Amino acid sequence: MSCLQLPTDVLFLIVLLHLRFKLSMRDFAEFLLLCGLVFSHQAVQNWEVKLSPLLAVVLRQRWGSKTGHSRSADETSLKVGGRWQYLCRATDSNRNLFDVYLSTTQSRAAADAFFRSAVAVTVIILKMITTHKYAGYLRALEQVFGDGVEHHPSTFKNNHLEQDRREVNGRPRVMGGIKSPLSAVRFCRVHDEGRNFLRSATRRKQHAPAAQRRAIHVQRFAALRDMLAVA
Repeated sequence: MSCLQLPTDVLFLIVLLHLRFKLSMRDFAEFLLLCGLVFSHQAVQNWEVKLSPLLAVVLRQRWGSKTGHSRSADETSLKVGGRWQYLCRATDSNRNLFDVYLSTTQSRAAADAFFRSAVAVTVIILKMITTHKYAGYLRALEQVFGDGVEHHPSTFKNNHLEQDRREVNGRPRVMGGIKSPLSAVRFCRVHDEGRNFLRSATRRKQHAPAAQRRAIHVQRFAALRDMLAVA
């Protein structure tokens, strides 16, 4: 079956599956072959470029304004085009991703641009932001928010972001690396949105039995298919 015979929602799911599982482009094309779908690894890559931004928008619509007034912000190093850069991410208490920002330097100017960008994507009035203890964050927060937002510089309270960094850093190596800043932002945004959507727990530290996790996983894939069908 060729891509021309597949409905758009199926193509979206193929892109999501590739972003979800740790397979190279060639390995994923081989996996699709076992499912009776004959595609080249280049075709999968082309779909990812075209559909990932739209997929991220569809996934983000699930929570919209249903979020609290606190945010967590952190950064990690990511190799892009053979050079190390700083990837900044802002999430809420339920790990919903609000913004991704890539910078070649760790500086106050970069932190300032990151927070301004994160504020622009939500209508919620922020009351508290938790970051690690980088001094540039404090000065940038004062510049962007003044005294209107409480700042908690705490590595411990950002442990969930620290754990997510392992996943973000591990995926590019499997995929053969990230070639450009635009590709890095696109991948990180839709990868986080997809992973959070399929997560069995709706809140951090929430435990669910294996049978319940499997049922939730199947339900959310079905819900995603329905969302994509009307997108």
